[in-house]
Amino acid sequence: MASTKDPLKEDIPIEQPTFSENSTDLNSRCESPKRGTTLSTSTSSFEALDPHDPNLSRLANTMFQKTGEYLQEELTATHADYRLLERLNKETIAKYTELKTISTTVAQSLDSLNEKYKKLQPILDNINEIDDSVTKLEQAAYKLASYSKRLEAKFKDIERDTKSK
Repeated sequence: MASTKDPLKEDIPIEQPTFSENSTDLNSRCESPKRGTTLSTSTSSFEALDPHDPNLSRLANTMFQKTGEYLQEELTATHADYRLLERLNKETIAKYTELKTISTTVAQSLDSLNEKYKKLQPILDNINEIDDSVTKLEQAAYKLASYSKRLEAKFKDIERDTKSK
């Protein structure tokens, strides 16, 4: 007799079958553990021909039914999760496609504006030169106005001097 460990860590004796060709050995291998040797290494006491507890049978059936329902719901939830992910992926693809279209349009507009700016650059440079010239002319005009006021003041002084003499 050999011994093995089950999940509950109990020693369970298992009889090793003998292999012979007579019919009594064949029948003895199919008997339950209560009556003799068997090929099964299962620790279950349920045998098809043995009477069993109907309450245990009902509880086992309920357990299998509930386990089946649980697994079905898990698969349904997983399927729903995958459908949601698929929908989210499709929405993301649509949004990125829209963003790509917008960015393409912005890039084209930017290229167009750059072309127009390049065409306007000589005119803008000319405007800057004119602005510099106007600023210099304005400074010269202020200097001229200041010089004219001094000259006018001198002229009035000379005129007063000539009238008083």
